[in-house]
Amino acid sequence: QLVESGGGSVQAGGSLRLSCVYSGYNYGRYCMGWFRQVPGKAREAVAIISAGERTNYGDPVKGRFSISRDTAKSTLFLQMNNLKPEDSAMYYCAVVPASGGVCYTRPIDEFKNWGQGTQVTVS
Repeated sequence: QLVESGGGSVQAGGSLRLSCVYSGYNYGRYCMGWFRQVPGKAREAVAIISAGERTNYGDPVKGRFSISRDTAKSTLFLQMNNLKPEDSAMYYCAVVPASGGVCYTRPIDEFKNWGQGTQVTVS
């Protein structure tokens, strides 16, 4: 079960931190990621973290967003700084077993157990 939170409405240039509780998943065996989607468009990968803590970011968010996790609390974070209106979307977290290949090369449709999402609106 993945449960996202932390979304909201902010002005351009502001910051938000999203959280995703990944209860029941061994972080050492899964790739974990943040994704976003706007109506009418395909879901896109925002940030991925591997079992070994390697991180990868989508080009639109490089230098502004940071993915991390607190393993003691089974929580994945997405720190979003210098937000832009084009960052407005529903944000989701999801996981995929790490045994299937390099995390950042995995197609989005391989990720499973999507949470309900949290809305981010930047004006």
